[in-house]
Amino acid sequence: MKLISYNVNGVRAAIKKDLEKWLQKEKPDVFCVQETKVDLEAAPREVFEKLGYHQEWFSAEKKGYSGVATFSKEKPKLVRRGIKDAFFDGEGRVLRTDFKDFTLLNIYFPSGSSSEERHDVKMEFLAKLLPFVKKLKKSKSKLIVVGDYNIVHKELDIHNPQRKDKPSGYRPEERAWMDDWFKAGFVDAFRFCHPEKQEFSWWSYRAGSRRKDKGWRIDYISVSKNLSKGIKNARQRKDAVHSDHCPVELEIKF
Repeated sequence: MKLISYNVNGVRAAIKKDLEKWLQKEKPDVFCVQETKVDLEAAPREVFEKLGYHQEWFSAEKKGYSGVATFSKEKPKLVRRGIKDAFFDGEGRVLRTDFKDFTLLNIYFPSGSSSEERHDVKMEFLAKLLPFVKKLKKSKSKLIVVGDYNIVHKELDIHNPQRKDKPSGYRPEERAWMDDWFKAGFVDAFRFCHPEKQEFSWWSYRAGSRRKDKGWRIDYISVSKNLSKGIKNARQRKDAVHSDHCPVELEIKF
């Protein structure tokens, strides 16, 4: 199975940058999108219908904000939206789809970069998400969790690890949460395949950051340990330029 996860920073904007053509070429079995920035009425459903995907959308209540969507060649056996939290579910952040061989969570973690208040909101989300996933894992042990986590885990995952300004996304408490996340029975698919390789998945639009490859790795594919032996490859797809992020890709055999 080929799975691609992508923060598109607005799905309609990405389509205008030839996302459809890219998908026609790549043909992922599952395609997960974060930051759709579209409500269901305005969603470009026909684009994905034409590509042959079943589609599930979870949009924020606020127009033009947040949202996730999962597109799959195989029809999901079960779909669930949210984590039973009115605030975060109102932001359209967590979409679950169950398939024959695994359960998939497509998540857009909050960004805390705009203010200290939003960083606190992000930490609240993290505190609620881990118990939710641990509980799910008891009944759905074969789990893949993709998305824009908005957190740099290791120093290798950021181009300037010695920075002292402590931006949200690279703070000790967030990185410690990532340690706890992987201790909870998950494998970072990219690090499983490439323990020492430095690749990024997001670059600021400022100062030619992408051209200079001054980025952060904040988009992840986490695979439960009982599925990890099937991982064939995982990588960042820097060749795709429809967003300030790039897609992350997993090839796995069940």
